Amino acid sequence: MNRATVITARPGLGQLVAGISGIVGRRPAPRETAYAVADLLRDRLPGLDILTPSERAGSPDGYVSHVLHAQDDFSIVAVVWRPGQRTVIHDHVAWCTFGILSGIEYETLYRDMGDHLVKIGHACNRPGEVSGFAPPGDIHMVHNTSAEVGVSLHVYGTDVSRLGSSVRRVYELPVR
Repeated sequence: MNRATVITARPGLGQLVAGISGIVGRRPAPRETAYAVADLLRDRLPGLDILTPSERAGSPDGYVSHVLHAQDDFSIVAVVWRPGQRTVIHDHVAWCTFGILSGIEYETLYRDMGDHLVKIGHACNRPGEVSGFAPPGDIHMVHNTSAEVGVSLHVYGTDVSRLGSSVRRVYELPVR
């Protein structure tokens, strides 16, 4: 049985859910799924009105995630970042696709060398940009480097409402 939870009706969410359901229903490999969902998200990236004004405000205590839809094989989550907020270095339990609605998400990529991490790249993700990835090789840290509140839409290949998070592991190794 496929459990689905839609938190509330939101502009553009129904179309996204239908399109993503069609992709994941074909059961492509994780990386192929991430790229196909990224293509869909590029065509259907919603506006900031997918969140209420109070949801878009974020929190001074850290970035905030709003689960907009969750079912067994994928979740749609809006992440709100105030200026300067960042994640810890982490990886994910499943494939992920994200699109930037506002702000700038500066992403630093790392490789695990066993006893330390090495920076292997970065991306400066701006409004309208969409990307996707799948484990392994998805170790990263994300930082809102803009002066405005950032909002991004993330699609994860798992039910984050059941797991509590899309994070598989937090990395506390030194970076060299």
